[in-house]
Amino acid sequence: MASLTADFLTQQLQLADDLRSGRQAMLEPQDLPGRYGRVVQAIDHVLASMACPAVLGGGWAVWRHGYVGRVTQDIDIVLPAIEIAEFLRVAAVSGFEALTVASGNWPKLRHKDTGIQVDILPEGERPGTKSRPAPTTIPHPLRLGARAGKLQYISLPALVELKLAAGRVRDESDVVELLRANPSEVASIRKHVKGAHADYDAALALLIQRAQEEEQK
Repeated sequence: MASLTADFLTQQLQLADDLRSGRQAMLEPQDLPGRYGRVVQAIDHVLASMACPAVLGGGWAVWRHGYVGRVTQDIDIVLPAIEIAEFLRVAAVSGFEALTVASGNWPKLRHKDTGIQVDILPEGERPGTKSRPAPTTIPHPLRLGARAGKLQYISLPALVELKLAAGRVRDESDVVELLRANPSEVASIRKHVKGAHADYDAALALLIQRAQEEEQK
């Protein structure tokens, strides 16, 4: 986590202003401002050289899909399992360095030019926590809205699925805000989530109720 210095807070306030004023034009990950846009371009360079599909998830996808108050520090990307070793190899000569992670943890990179961390979510791995692992694994990026060679935002229903799979309080709050921001999409989200796992459907039903109650306040 970045230190809460005056410079850091100033940068975050400027980023929030840039995102708020330019959101309607920032339709793709490549449109993100400043350092984040540069990191996406560097990731695209790696993906294009491999013709590899990937999606941008995490906080940036939450922001893109309507929770405009959500500003994050890292870049979270979902990659196909068979492409991860090659992605790490190419990234190492394309402006990234691998970060040391504990055994069994998912890979992380740092973009040397900007210092931004890139967290890799591998297809086939199981989200959740040690005490409450998800009942499903991360799908292939092509099932999440990816196309080869260029980073795409994860689709809204798939984002909600992964948030439910993660199962943290923060992820549940993100889902509530996404539901509030996208009332016309609730039925399609529910249909997608129900097809993913019954546990997710039950959890989503409670979060839909929460979203409706917060709208009535």
